[in-house]
Amino acid sequence: MYKKDEFLRMSFLAAALAAAFPAWPQSTDAGVVSTMDPVVITGVAPSAPLTFTTDPKIPRQPLPASDGTDYLKTIPGFSSIRNGGTNGDPVLRGMFGSRLNLLTNGTSMPGACPARMDAPSSYISPENFDQLTVIKGPQTVLWGPGASAGTIKFDRDTPRFTEAGVRFDGSLLGGSFGRNDQAADLTVGNEKVYTRITANHSHSQDYKDGDGNTVPSRWDKWNADVTLGFTPDADTVYELTAGTGDGEARYAGRGMDGSQFKRESFGLRFEKRNIGTVLNQVEAQLYYNYADHVMDNFTLRTPDPMSAMPMAMASDVDRATWGGRFAGTWNLSRDVDLVTGADFQQSRHRLRSGMGAVSYRSQPWVKDADFSNAGLFGEVTWRAAPGSRVIGGARVDWASAKDFRQNDGGMMMPMPNPTAGERRNDTLPSGFLRYEQDLEAIPATVYIGLGHVERFPDYWELFSPDRGPTGSVNAFRGVKPEKTTQLDFGAQYRTETVDAWFSGYAGYVNDFILFNYTSGGMMGASSQATNVNARIAGGELGASYRIAPSWKLGATLAYAWGQNRSDGRALPQMPPLEAKLSAAYDDGTWSAGALWRIVAAQKRYALNEGNVVGKDFGPSAGFGVFSINGGYAVNKQVRLSLGVDNLFNKTYSEHLNLAGNAGFGYAANTSVNEPGRTFWARVSFKY
Repeated sequence: MYKKDEFLRMSFLAAALAAAFPAWPQSTDAGVVSTMDPVVITGVAPSAPLTFTTDPKIPRQPLPASDGTDYLKTIPGFSSIRNGGTNGDPVLRGMFGSRLNLLTNGTSMPGACPARMDAPSSYISPENFDQLTVIKGPQTVLWGPGASAGTIKFDRDTPRFTEAGVRFDGSLLGGSFGRNDQAADLTVGNEKVYTRITANHSHSQDYKDGDGNTVPSRWDKWNADVTLGFTPDADTVYELTAGTGDGEARYAGRGMDGSQFKRESFGLRFEKRNIGTVLNQVEAQLYYNYADHVMDNFTLRTPDPMSAMPMAMASDVDRATWGGRFAGTWNLSRDVDLVTGADFQQSRHRLRSGMGAVSYRSQPWVKDADFSNAGLFGEVTWRAAPGSRVIGGARVDWASAKDFRQNDGGMMMPMPNPTAGERRNDTLPSGFLRYEQDLEAIPATVYIGLGHVERFPDYWELFSPDRGPTGSVNAFRGVKPEKTTQLDFGAQYRTETVDAWFSGYAGYVNDFILFNYTSGGMMGASSQATNVNARIAGGELGASYRIAPSWKLGATLAYAWGQNRSDGRALPQMPPLEAKLSAAYDDGTWSAGALWRIVAAQKRYALNEGNVVGKDFGPSAGFGVFSINGGYAVNKQVRLSLGVDNLFNKTYSEHLNLAGNAGFGYAANTSVNEPGRTFWARVSFKY
């Protein structure tokens, strides 16, 4: 468990470094430092068909993000299943979990909690990374298996120096409800070697909704990473990385809180560019990520004697994941590029628990599952004619999982596990083909692509449900791999004053993995994982118009639709129609912006159905939230940003909400409200 004095030392260190750097002379090896970026308020536009790229160090509105999910909501089409103040679970186009392949520096770190209290994005601090890339839909095969909804990559750049120098990027944030964050990113190096240290701390107390009611939501978390790099020439990189972190978070909609989010990470990476005329580049990587997550009902709350857990209880789960990737880039001709490679991943899961005076720390670890995956992939780009491109890829994965549970049925009524010691294996093909065309008459690009992904059930789908499909002994043996076939299409128009884009999709999912929930009875609440066939469709569009050199108007719209074809009803956990309207001013010194977020009512739902975290428990009302921000660039190194979220103190809740689980006085099937009026200020430093 983390220690408060560690946080204080990190906070004072970040503040001291940040205060010192603006007074230092500017380094000449890195070039001229540009004017700092304004606050992102409307949403990120695509940088290429289906690809969105942004700098997660840029502040955004609402309040700058505390975790990976929070920042992803900047990109149209993303929403989240809320836990409380932090550690939400990302949802893209209504799709959730391992349908989204989330990577940090090319590595995977799945969480350990059977109910995803520690989603993979919980361990990500966006400001510790240089680039966020999102590829929507099954339109790449390069970055691992199962990414039917999309691929998300948080990456750090490779620092390059032409002479000895120092670079620093940091920020301090303060806001309502005790919010205070500190972030520091320090790199020291020369043309041959570099050392980079990134660290952050984020804290908040419980927030209040628009009616002034306190919502249990406080958190305290930190992360620190170090990278040692060797660059013998301009085309070669060797990197060694190590990182750690921890924290706690109080959850309004759950029966337990997260009292520990311990992370350990290690990695090795090699990259060589400009090798020859045919083989242009090779890259290789090995990594190890470890999560140790503790859930309890006594550290951040007092056990409720009237609840299902009337006495002090704790559960400790951990997951170790290690893997690697090797890829080569080939220039087969002037118009054809090919990327080929292989990757693998192993993952081991364990648990232990305690009750009352019996500490979980005194109990032995019990292994319940392990997973493995090995994949081969190839992706080709053919510039068929001037302005036209054909991109295609194929992938095959060999996935397996082993069930080590000797008993099933939970702690209250354990029963022999009928699949104890069994291993299940699947061979899963995936592929896509996309055509892109730059139009001659107007500055626009259009595209259309077809993709297919077969996804192995993840830990949460195999081991968390109480029951499997009807007729199966449990979910481990009964749940089938999910098979998604999806058509993606869209267009992007860009001039000096106008940037407009549209992306749409329509797909069919065979054996969509769906959770059914029942409550009451002698056994209490229970869950069943089953397979259904589903249809999905929707899209996003956006536009920005620069009405003057310093003024820009923007708007985005996102909609997702899903149907359970097997049962003839709506697919659950679909976010409602959402629009964002914005106005922004930035003259290089002063900036200001306004954001109006409008969310429609959601009347399509499937009662008591959902995923391992969220479920539909009825319709939700629409709402509108208005926010403003301003900024001042003191110089090229220092910028002040401030804002007010939910300016009119609106009381509202999101449709994707965890309140199906009672906790902290919230009854089951009662929404947890979002924060009321929130003030914040951020000062950023760059050297």
